[in-house]
Parts: sequence; structure tokens; C-alpha cells
Amino acid sequence: MIVIVDYGVNNLRSVVRAVEAGGHAAALATDPDVVRRAERVLVPGVGNFGQAMKNLAATGLGDAITEVARAGRPVMGICLGQQVFFERSEEGPGVTGLGLLAGEVRRLRTDLPVPHVGWAAVDATADGARHPVLAGLFREGRQFFYHVHSYHPSGLAPGVALATADYGGPFPTIVGQGNIVGAQFHPEKSQAAGLALLAAFAEWRP
Repeated sequence: MIVIVDYGVNNLRSVVRAVEAGGHAAALATDPDVVRRAERVLVPGVGNFGQAMKNLAATGLGDAITEVARAGRPVMGICLGQQVFFERSEEGPGVTGLGLLAGEVRRLRTDLPVPHVGWAAVDATADGARHPVLAGLFREGRQFFYHVHSYHPSGLAPGVALATADYGGPFPTIVGQGNIVGAQFHPEKSQAAGLALLAAFAEWRP
């Protein structure tokens, strides 16, 4: 069972359906105690970093996600849900993230229109190609995923960038360390490749 954290920043039903399409059970949770007991946790999100962190703090869900991660159980973030894993974001000056991953979230530096909306080619890094969640997915090479974002992870520790995309310059779009993994794009909107990624997370035993 994947517990999907509902902290008021997204309509999460499409994420539930995408997990279930891969043959795995999923349930939304607003109760931090439900999240604490989960065998694995998925943190989606669309919106503003500052508001997301405010909601996570007010509900106690941020502490619950942190406890699951520190207990060594699998945790995955999607889009904004991945960004809150980092220490800080340019989108929320002065706001502290969950700090599950070292680094920050920066606005896209490009002359292209921002936000970046659409399909993008994604290539696994050497570390990503060996990662148990990604190895099968990227065995045949690059995949395409649907992105909607203005910000991305930056300043990562060695080995944390698992896959990259390009939008006026390369950026990390899948990250991970230990029992934590995150995607900047939306797997639930990325057809077969996205469903395969969620299924691999559902079966992951870090």
C-alpha cells in the first residue's frame, strides 16, 4: 500500500489512479499518524513552495514524512512534493524545506518561456542507470516525461542526480539518495513511462 500525502496543494486523484493502474494499492492520507505507519509514502504537489511548507507544518504531515524517511522506508516526491525534500527554494525566500536532501531549488535560468510545460527527453545519469527504481525503465535509453514547472533542484551532492532533462540548459529531473527518490515531472501525466516509474517505486525495497 502506498500512502499518498494530501496536504492541500493538489487534486491527487490522478496520482491514485496512476498507482492503481500499475496494479498497486494507494490511499490518500491527511492524518499524520496514517503517514507515520505507512510502509511507503508518495508526496505529490503543485503550487508554491512557501505555501506547501506552511501546510506541511500546520498539519504535522511534514514531521510524519520526515519520520518515515528517517526510518528507512521508501519515500517519493513528485514535482513540488520533490522540491520540499530540499533545504530551501528561491520560490520561498527564508522558508526552510524538509531537508531530506541537501541542496536547493532554483528558478529555471533560460530565455525560453517559463514555466516549462510539455514533454521532455530524460536521460539517466550513471548513478541513475544503476538505481533499482530506474534501471529497468532506462534499460533501453532515454524516456519522455511530462513537465510543468518553473523551478528545479540545484547544488546537489554527488550521486543525487539520477536523471536529467534540458530546457535551455540541463537540469536534474530525477533525484534520489538512500530510500528517497523524487521526480520533477508528473509521472501520472506521462503515460506508460510514468506508470512504469510509479510501479517500480511501489515494488522498491531499499
